[in-house]
Amino acid sequence: MRRAARPSTPCGGRSLADRRDAGRAWPGLALLLLMSSVMLAAAPQAALDWQAASTWREPWRWWTAALVHVDSSHLLANGLGALAVAWFGHAAGCDRRDTAAWFIAWPLTQALLVLDPRLSQALGLSGVLHAGVAVAALSLVLRGHGLPRLLGAAVLLGLLAKLVGEAAWLAPVRMMPGWDFPVAVAMHASGAAAGLLCAGVAWATRPRGPIRTMPP
Repeated sequence: MRRAARPSTPCGGRSLADRRDAGRAWPGLALLLLMSSVMLAAAPQAALDWQAASTWREPWRWWTAALVHVDSSHLLANGLGALAVAWFGHAAGCDRRDTAAWFIAWPLTQALLVLDPRLSQALGLSGVLHAGVAVAALSLVLRGHGLPRLLGAAVLLGLLAKLVGEAAWLAPVRMMPGWDFPVAVAMHASGAAAGLLCAGVAWATRPRGPIRTMPP
């Protein structure tokens, strides 16, 4: 009597259910960021934004600074950005490890701002979104093949070009077209750096096991 074939696990030994669960993690984090930002829309910014003077005394600001915005247009733009990053990461196949890298990059984005003593205050989700783009794009480069890898490299080059154009090393805050308030471009740079750092660590610590294939 033949034994029933076990369900195939073609992706590193993970079952189909495991892969579905992993596929929900990335958009789930994006939704958490978006909904938290909406919930804090009326919250007092002074108690939640990033402030250099309170960096170590009030570390919760490393998280909350990304969730408060200057006004409704600022929130709307970052909300649409969160949806775009959710789609990009899901399409890139970002798994739980990639999502964990993005989650860790969330507070690290604000923590890295201490490296620029010229910046005294910052807020908004854009820095964390830059981190998400960096994580997803680097994941495509490191784990993808062919066209997906080229796409990841193109996104990374586009991200680099954007950061060079913003030139945060010249001024951490600057007026940008379309905005009525100064934009903390240093947050974009710190977010991209945090995302690349966390994604690199996630890749370096990723288990390297044999891939199981479907039994004949």
